[in-house]
Amino acid sequence: MTSGLQLPLDLGHRPAFGHEDFLVAPSNEEAVAWIDRWPDWKGNGLVLYGPPGCGKTHLAYVWQAKTKAPLVSARTLAIAEPRGILGGAQACIIEDAVSGCDESALLHLYNVLVERKGHLLLMDQEPPARWKIGLADLRSRLIALAAIRMGPPDDRLFAAVLVKLFNDRQVIVGEEVISYLLSRIERSFATARAVVEALDAAAMARRRRITVPFVREIIGGEN
Repeated sequence: MTSGLQLPLDLGHRPAFGHEDFLVAPSNEEAVAWIDRWPDWKGNGLVLYGPPGCGKTHLAYVWQAKTKAPLVSARTLAIAEPRGILGGAQACIIEDAVSGCDESALLHLYNVLVERKGHLLLMDQEPPARWKIGLADLRSRLIALAAIRMGPPDDRLFAAVLVKLFNDRQVIVGEEVISYLLSRIERSFATARAVVEALDAAAMARRRRITVPFVREIIGGEN
């Protein structure tokens, strides 16, 4: 069993899309504070950056619920006019901000939001200072935005995510199951959700409790 793991874990919650919650921990609390602070942002937007699975998209959905902002991929910007993308919204969320981005289209969208006194939320794995942007006007605007790093989930946060996912399915598991999963699955929220769904489905199909031997049987892993 992982030492120091104590359940239940007292972590804050933030509403997200559907019936899910966003769990607040040191790895993401600064980003959460910025989302909570909107619309009192300094500047015209915010960049959330960090490794895959750190919760950027999940937190963006929290902001989307507050702002009604469309969420689009940077690659789609060249296909539609900014006003068509935004509709009546005064905010927009861009995923993978510099991956295949049409720089002129992104600059146009940025300027439309400035005209509307709105805000842009950008997500990427790297901070703006490391983005390869050829258009000087766009680069200067994006580098000027607040950029907040979201770290990968630590043991405490990831354990809380697993516990919550099981609880959402009305499945109670022991600390030893959580500890076993902590050391054997990828540290991403998408992976956690997929593993819990698979274990729950297998347990119901086989009419078995979710124990460490059962988890080992379903997902594999060393003893």
